[in-house]
Amino acid sequence: MRPVYLCGFMGCGKSHIGRMLARECTAVFIDLDRYIVDNQKMTIPEIFAQKGEPYFRDLEAQYIRNFRGRTIVATGGGAILRDETAEFARKQGVVIFLNAGFDTCYERIKNDSNRPLVVNNTKEQLKAIYDSRLPVYRKNSTFEVNANASDRIIAGEIIKLVELDAKRHRKTKG
Repeated sequence: MRPVYLCGFMGCGKSHIGRMLARECTAVFIDLDRYIVDNQKMTIPEIFAQKGEPYFRDLEAQYIRNFRGRTIVATGGGAILRDETAEFARKQGVVIFLNAGFDTCYERIKNDSNRPLVVNNTKEQLKAIYDSRLPVYRKNSTFEVNANASDRIIAGEIIKLVELDAKRHRKTKG
């Protein structure tokens, strides 16, 4: 199994579904935001305040390259927005876009003070960010999954896509 990179807007379920998938696939689960916080010894709001969002996006691009093998990576909401980062992830593994509607995502994130974009933007501004990111997630992912379904259905769909990717990858290598 190649690494699986889950992408999508904040609150779409990347971490929750990622943990679930890791258990079902006996894989290592990595939450990229947590990985960055642990390695930088700073919270995400501290990184944004002290070093800026571009620095944080550089960290995402750098750290995403650290994962190999049976790994499920819940990327941050902005990690796959950079084409070069997405291209690396698609070459090394499979990028799955968890497409949840804005209202679903917003209900999950609206009170999260650990998300600088949520703290610093209105609901309308977040909707504009969501709308601008949607086509980029689609362009930069290998597969798209409806993340408005139940957890079991989402996980089952992703497992099927990962198996399909493994078959394709074996054919191109051999």
